[in-house]
Amino acid sequence: MELGAGKIILIMLVALLVFGAKRIPEIGQGLGKGIREFKKSLTDTQDALNAPTHDDSAPGPQRIMDKENRPAPSGGEPKRLSQ
Repeated sequence: MELGAGKIILIMLVALLVFGAKRIPEIGQGLGKGIREFKKSLTDTQDALNAPTHDDSAPGPQRIMDKENRPAPSGGEPKRLSQ
């Protein structure tokens, strides 16, 4: 089913008769606000899902430091303590 120019004009005339000339701009404005809020909530949800899951400022396990107060190497064998 395609909406041609004649069908669109008929729909607009019916809307004009049902709602009146003063009410149609209010309906359009409300519809526009609703669409904007819906799009905003979609982008907010996508941003929340794509956000990193860790927070560097959150308290967590402390990193092991070597003698010079630098982070200990994390790869390979564990660093042996002097005996």
